Amino acid sequence: MPTGHLADRIGRRPLIVTGMLVQSAGFVLALALLDRPLLAGVLSAIFLGLGTAMVYPALIASVSDHAHPAWRANALGTYRFWRDIGYAAGALVAGVLADAFGLNATVVAAAVLTAGSGLLAARWITEHPTHR
Repeated sequence: MPTGHLADRIGRRPLIVTGMLVQSAGFVLALALLDRPLLAGVLSAIFLGLGTAMVYPALIASVSDHAHPAWRANALGTYRFWRDIGYAAGALVAGVLADAFGLNATVVAAAVLTAGSGLLAARWITEHPTHR
């Protein structure tokens, strides 16, 4: 809830970009701290959780900001459909990558894709006029 409120105060893009980069750091921490598995698990979970908490409400709000009220519900439904399909597709791709290249390479790929999407968001997401 605090990050949703923050998205209303500072805008959607900063939380989306930062959240994606924080999530990416969570993946990196999982690999960087392999010699200390408990610390790796705790820190990566914290970073992934914080990043997700930043991204989720800001993305939903951003879609709402850009959708006309008459078709806002359809826009949100479409966004959520493609987001949820991404979970399934990501799981399948991660399984194929893990089989082909190993778990570490799969985690690196997830970190790179997550950071890349954050950088794309920094370039492409526009703020609603009331959130500049």
